[in-house]
Amino acid sequence: MSAKRSSEQLLAHLPFGMVLLIVAVGFLRIAQYHWREGTVLIAAALLVAAVLRAVLSPGQAGLLVIRGRAIDVLAYTAFSALILFASLTITKGPTG
Repeated sequence: MSAKRSSEQLLAHLPFGMVLLIVAVGFLRIAQYHWREGTVLIAAALLVAAVLRAVLSPGQAGLLVIRGRAIDVLAYTAFSALILFASLTITKGPTG
């Protein structure tokens, strides 16, 4: 395997890695009892995934590709909106 092909494969996983990094920061904030901020970060990560899936080719999007482009973008956006809605509307409870 050539070095060029190896670097291309690594770059194909970069968008997924970026999304995972944002999710990891979100989980860290949740673990620090800042659950609302953490869930907003997770919703933002899904929105970033939707944008990356919309603008990158399937080869460049790597592991963000699940189904067709339109289905992926719709699913990532819908899950992002649902998580954001839930995190912003819960007001009562021990962490509210």
